[in-house]
Amino acid sequence: MPAIASSARSSGPAPRKRRIRQSNEAQILRAAERVFARAGFAGARVADIAAEAALPKANLHYYFASKHALYRAVLDNILALWLAETDSIVPEAEPAAALAHYVRAKMRFSRLYPDASRVFANEVIHGAPEIGEFLRTDLKALVERKSAVLQGWIASGRMAPVEPRHLFFAIWAMTQTYADFAAQMHAVLGIEALGEAEFAAATETVVDLVLRGCGVPPPKYACG
Repeated sequence: MPAIASSARSSGPAPRKRRIRQSNEAQILRAAERVFARAGFAGARVADIAAEAALPKANLHYYFASKHALYRAVLDNILALWLAETDSIVPEAEPAAALAHYVRAKMRFSRLYPDASRVFANEVIHGAPEIGEFLRTDLKALVERKSAVLQGWIASGRMAPVEPRHLFFAIWAMTQTYADFAAQMHAVLGIEALGEAEFAAATETVVDLVLRGCGVPPPKYACG
């Protein structure tokens, strides 16, 4: 197909509709993150999410059939963001660079999507009724695959012996706490919110702790 025909079609009404749909869905999801984080699933109302998104309630039902569907979409979205960043952990990668990239990405998501992280934390605290099967299957399989990569690095002397699964647990705990327990940090640090400077300092500290614990030198370049 000629390039000009493809270009013309890409600027037609269908792509515009897709962009509008994607924009509206993103707006609704961010509003839902905030409401679910404040009220939990049981306490959240679709009307509250619509008001938070500054959209008519009917618009929410056009994109998401129910409150349950919207709640699941919030969880699926943050999980997809988190898990995609494990793609850097592959056998041929430099351990320090791969681990630093992963930590930096997780810290970035705690800064950009704190409410989604709190929704996830609340879901897990309550026994993961919605995503328990995913945790027991897909997540477990992913952690096993990535743990095998770390075991390979350890066997070849590229990093210190650590239990890979517990390393992942530690990284999740250290990075997600900056979203889930931000109020505690605000109180201790005497600030109203964690800004760029606080997140930059926190990120470097967590990266340093992980790399030192794994016995690998720091990467030669930033991987954020």
